[in-house]
This record gives sequence, structure tokens and C-alpha cells, in this order.
Amino acid sequence: MTRVGVNGYGTIGKRVADAVAAQPDMVLRGVAKRSPNHEADSAVQRGYALYAADSDRLGEFEHAGLPLAGTLPDLLDSVDVIVDCCPAGVGARNRERYASHDVRAVFQGGEAANVADASFTARTSFETARDADTVRVVSCNTTGLARLLAPLDEAYGVEKARVTLVRRGGDPAQTDRGPINDIVPDPATVPSHHGPDVRTVLPEVDIDTAALKAPVTAMHTHSVNVSLGAAPTADEVRELLARESRLFLIPEVAGIDGAGKLKEYALDCGRPRGDLWENCLWAESISVSGTDLYLFQNVHQEADVVPENIDAIRAMTTDIPVDESVTRTNEALGVGLGGRLGEELTPNGPVTADD
Repeated sequence: MTRVGVNGYGTIGKRVADAVAAQPDMVLRGVAKRSPNHEADSAVQRGYALYAADSDRLGEFEHAGLPLAGTLPDLLDSVDVIVDCCPAGVGARNRERYASHDVRAVFQGGEAANVADASFTARTSFETARDADTVRVVSCNTTGLARLLAPLDEAYGVEKARVTLVRRGGDPAQTDRGPINDIVPDPATVPSHHGPDVRTVLPEVDIDTAALKAPVTAMHTHSVNVSLGAAPTADEVRELLARESRLFLIPEVAGIDGAGKLKEYALDCGRPRGDLWENCLWAESISVSGTDLYLFQNVHQEADVVPENIDAIRAMTTDIPVDESVTRTNEALGVGLGGRLGEELTPNGPVTADD
């Protein structure tokens, strides 16, 4: 059993903690929080051992009536791997702290690539994380693009990828984020950081990205144009992508026309928090003109990196092959949407929804 701790129990951390707890070959030893807020309370309610990330805030947890198992150093002394889910930039400051406890660490995509020995998605770079001391799971957008581009490159060759990302302004709980009534280039320079980040896990793929930020909270939308080295039909591309376990091809008959209905579908399927761990591609958007492929996909920024964190832990600590790890992760979480409407994928049983 791999002993895992999670430092930071926010949007990503609470999802990673649940995913670790669901794995039959892992044990969640606890989660660390800086503040005794509602998320800390929910960790206790779920039966997770709670640790204070900062020892000078012990009194705040005591005042809030939240029981503590100790402080972050205590958690680090009890685990094989710590998954850092702290806000962007904090993970880099934590790196030496983890190393001093001789604990392997998984960081998130908000950190710079040089925070870790390797950048990671299971689909592209599983072996690069084998036995690594530190691994960075790339961002939600990079994860989504890597999952899409890897099979296309393997099957046809990617001559050039051009992607416009319409990014959510903030997560649903981020009341301090904007814009409120605007769409803004983010950044105004081209390319955005997403293309270079994709090349940390797909170094041979030529990709340019541009990004906009919109006043929505549900998901990111990608408008994708890929110049391929061959000229497949649209049906051949659909068949190729449908074989990828973390891609969901939305059938036209489903009547799902945007992120709102995607989230509702996930909730109706019993997904915890309405999470979509898969890229969601509109099957009808997949079109080919000569060697140019076009499509739309949506990426759930709160959830798609969660299974990648689990696979990263296995790559770092075991000799399990990538296919076996992905299968274990998918089965434990219930990755695979479709039902009777999606002939492309066979769904696994969903995990229990949150209260």
C-alpha cells in the first residue's frame, strides 16, 4: 500500500484526497489545511485525518472545534508521497520542506515546470515519472490537449496544432475572480503559456495557443485545428478518439449543447460534485478538410487532472505498467461516460455522489 498525504484541501486537493481514498492500493493518511474553514470541516466529516499546515495557527483550529491529528511535518513523517495542492507558487516554496522529510512529491500545473523532475500526463509521459522524487501534473488545459493530441500524433502525425482556449473566469466558489461582464485576452500576447506547457509532455508536437477569459465558471472550451500528416475521414477520427478511455465523445442525439448540460449530465449520472474527469468532445464538431482537422472540446478545470495525480503516484512508487495503472484508476473512480447514448465508451459504475 502506498501511503499518501494531501497538502491543500481546496478545489483540487479535496478531489485528489477522495480519489486516493478510492484506490485499493493506496491509503490516505491525512490532509493538511492552512485555515479551519468549511473545507477543513468537510474533511473531518469524511473521516480524513486533519493536519494544520502552519503550526502557528493551531489555536484557530482549536477555536473552531476541529480536531487535529498534528501538523504538516507529522503528516510528512507518515507518508511515502505528498500531493501538493496548494495555490500556485506555494508548492515551489514547499519543495525543500518535502525533501527534508525524504518524501516524494506531486505538484500541480500552477507551478512552473522546473518545480519537478518531470511533467506528467498518464497518456504521454508515464515512464518519465518512474521512480522520480518530484513530478508536476500539468494544468487542466494542458492535460486536456495532451490527451487529444497524443493519439492523433501516433495515428496520423501532427504537423501543426492551433488552439483557441476560452477559459472560465473562475471556479464556482471563487467569488473574488472575474471578469464579471467582459471577455478579455488572457494573455493578450500570442502564444499563451499553454502551448509551451503542452511541449513539456509532448515535446515533438508543434502547437500554438491563444487564450481568452470569459465570465463563466463551469468549464474551459477549446476550439482546435490540427494539420495532420495524413488525411483521415471524420468518422475515422471519431473511431480513434472514442477508443481513448479519458475522452468522451458527446453524441448529437444527447442534446448536450454546452457546459451547463454537461455538468447536469454528470450530476444525473451520480458523479461526485458533477465532476467530469474526461475531455468532452462534441462528436458532430469533428470535421476534416484535406489534412486539417477541426473540433470543439470542453475541459472541466476542477476535475480532469485528478486521475492523472493518481497515475503519477503509481509511476513514482511502483513498477505497474501504464495501462494497468490507468485501468485501476478509471475503475476505482468510475471514469467513462456514455450510457446508451454514447456507443463510443462503456461506462464504469459511478462512485457515490457527495451529500
